[in-house]
Amino acid sequence: MITVPKVLVIGADGEKLGVVDTDSALAMAEEAGLDLVEVSPNTSPPVCKILDYGKLKYQEQKKASEARKRQKTVDVKEIKMRPNIDTHDYDVKMRSVNKFLGEGDKVKVTMRFRGREMAHQNLGMELLHKVRDDTNEIAKVEAMPKLEGRQMIMVLAPR
Repeated sequence: MITVPKVLVIGADGEKLGVVDTDSALAMAEEAGLDLVEVSPNTSPPVCKILDYGKLKYQEQKKASEARKRQKTVDVKEIKMRPNIDTHDYDVKMRSVNKFLGEGDKVKVTMRFRGREMAHQNLGMELLHKVRDDTNEIAKVEAMPKLEGRQMIMVLAPR
C-alpha cells in the first residue's frame, strides 16, 4: 500500500539500509519473512521499517490497555450535613471529607435545610465556610456555596 517511488528503509535490527525504490524494499522485507511498514509517511523520503506487523499491532494494543489501566477516574463523593450539626458529628464528616480528598476524589458538601431552618441560611453558610477553612491545605473550592432550593451546595477538589 506504499505509493511513493523511493523510501528510506530501516532493517529489522534497526540499521539504516538507505534510500531504495519501493519494489526492492518490499523484496527485502519478503526475503526476511517480515512486513514493510511505513513508520513516518510525512518525511521526504518516507521512512519504512522491516518488521512483523502483527507483533507491532499487539505491542500498541498492550500499551494502550496499560495506559487505560493506569488512568484514575475522579469520582464526586457527597457529604450531607444539616445547619445545627453537633461537633462530634461534624468531626466524623470531616474525617470522611479528608479521606475522600486524600484518595483524589472531589467532594460535594450538601447543606440540607428543613422547615424553619430556611430562615437561618446564614448558619449553613458559616458551616460551609468552616468546612472550607478546615480543608484549606488539601483542597480548593471548585464551586462556591450557593443555594439551590432547600439545599446549599459547595464542591471541593483536591489540590
